[in-house]
Amino acid sequence: MRGPFSVSTQWRLFAAAWSLVALVVVLASGEVARRDARESAGRQAATASTLHAAVLRSELERHRSLPMVLAQDPDLAAVLGRPDAAGAARLNRKFEALARDVRAAAIYALDAEGRTIAASNWRLPTSFVGSSYRFRPYYYEAMRDGQATFFALGTVSGRPGLYLSRRVDAPSGRPLGVIVAKVEFDALEADWRASGEPTYVTDADGVVVITTVPAWRFHTAQPLSADLRRRLAETQTAGSTVPTPLPFNTAGAGLVRISSDIPEGLYAAASDPIPDIGWRLNLLSPSGDAISRAVAIARWLGAMTVALLAALTGILLRRRQRAAARAVEAEQARIELERQIDLRTTELRSANDQLNHEIDERRRLETVRQDLQDELIQANKLATLGQIAAGVAHEINQPVAAIRTHADSASVQLRRDDSAGALRSLANIDRLTERVGVITDELRAFSRKTRSETVAVGVDGAIDGALLLVAGRLREKGIGLERRRAPAGLAVRAERNRLEQVVLNLLQNAIEALEGVQDPVIDLGVHVKGRHVTIHVADNGPGVTPTVRQRLFTPFTTDKPDGLGLGLVISRDIVAAFGGELVLEPSSAGARFTIRLAKAS
Repeated sequence: MRGPFSVSTQWRLFAAAWSLVALVVVLASGEVARRDARESAGRQAATASTLHAAVLRSELERHRSLPMVLAQDPDLAAVLGRPDAAGAARLNRKFEALARDVRAAAIYALDAEGRTIAASNWRLPTSFVGSSYRFRPYYYEAMRDGQATFFALGTVSGRPGLYLSRRVDAPSGRPLGVIVAKVEFDALEADWRASGEPTYVTDADGVVVITTVPAWRFHTAQPLSADLRRRLAETQTAGSTVPTPLPFNTAGAGLVRISSDIPEGLYAAASDPIPDIGWRLNLLSPSGDAISRAVAIARWLGAMTVALLAALTGILLRRRQRAAARAVEAEQARIELERQIDLRTTELRSANDQLNHEIDERRRLETVRQDLQDELIQANKLATLGQIAAGVAHEINQPVAAIRTHADSASVQLRRDDSAGALRSLANIDRLTERVGVITDELRAFSRKTRSETVAVGVDGAIDGALLLVAGRLREKGIGLERRRAPAGLAVRAERNRLEQVVLNLLQNAIEALEGVQDPVIDLGVHVKGRHVTIHVADNGPGVTPTVRQRLFTPFTTDKPDGLGLGLVISRDIVAAFGGELVLEPSSAGARFTIRLAKAS
């Protein structure tokens, strides 16, 4: 290489220049990444803090109305006005049931002197009944102001909680006592703890009341004043805990450094007010590792970028020297590529011939599969006919017996020259014969093998055909039928006999599921929504077991002792061939199957 410098000197200058560039880029990119990572950690902490605050406000709102409602209870006012053992016992039971329903830790009533006259924990060894709480702020503040909130350790249970109190007044306005509800936040703290972000709530004095780190409870966000320390001791707020400041060190830019109780390191701090009771929620999002990782990645990317640029520059320096070599390599590569193309073309021709053969074989197998599916559907029809044979025979026997009776009547009437009576009997015979014909026509049409070409099919017609075949079994089993007909003239894209077969299968399953059920009922209805029609068949039986539900539409899955587990599979395939779907919908009782089909134009 020609120039004012030798080749070795040029390479030494090249290395020195790019080393200086790499140092500047690595340091600058690290600092930019550190700033961005801190801002991102702050935004993440603020979002999480807002969500936690919303959950806390929701929890507080759910319980705040409880004392206000109970303060209006006439039974409570009566017992506070005139204490008696029977009234207190009734309140004990009422408070016990209410605390269980609303998930309150305790509900109890204090008389005008601060003594507990009834409590939800009256059965427990830690019962509040008979204890005096006139020293607690939730008593004397409620007696003074009408209501109060107070967070403290329970003097009996030793468990922290929020006390919500309301004064109970007589109609004359005279204070009778105070109703108190204690709310514990163990579940809320557990949910916050699962997020991995230390969270704590401070009251108006800066004392930690709710926290995911139990060691922080009743400590303070700033040094305690002598007056606050005295009030905490008088009200027994923190029990034996000696409040001290939290173990935080400010690290700047919204970050704090923690050295105890939780994993050490940097945390992004965020807070949201809970204005209704003067609390503030504080959240610490772990960010030390994220910041370090972001700085390391940014520096690594900066170094890699500089290295890549340096490598490209080095390649350019040697471009002339390697131009001839690249030309030779390119020619050799072209020759090899042409050879590979010829080889690949031969392979593709062979693969194409094999693919055509497989396509022909797949078409043949598809034809065989369709024939087998049609045979299976036909077998299912015949099996279904066998199951309903007794009911259909009963349906036919009744009109046949009536025909015989009317025939005998007509014979007697003719001998008596009662031609009018004979004509009436013959008309009844004609009507009954027509009914038998309808049933036998339906059986013959149902048993006929059909293909699955879709046409416009009347919904009520298909349902009527299925009901005609199971009417006898419904009456025999004493099963009620609640049916909602389709709008007049409603039709779907389907095939009449196969749609009837699906409805019949679902009705058969419902009848069998209702065996032994008291007041059995089948609900059959049709709904139209846009371009889709829904047919549902529901029963009030025991429903489908979870084990069977998971594999319901898998062949040979059934919970019937003598079932094959193919009826629902066949029905689903039939509906799918119509472009619809058959599903088992969630139901509070029994089973509810739904057929969804496209509405005919």
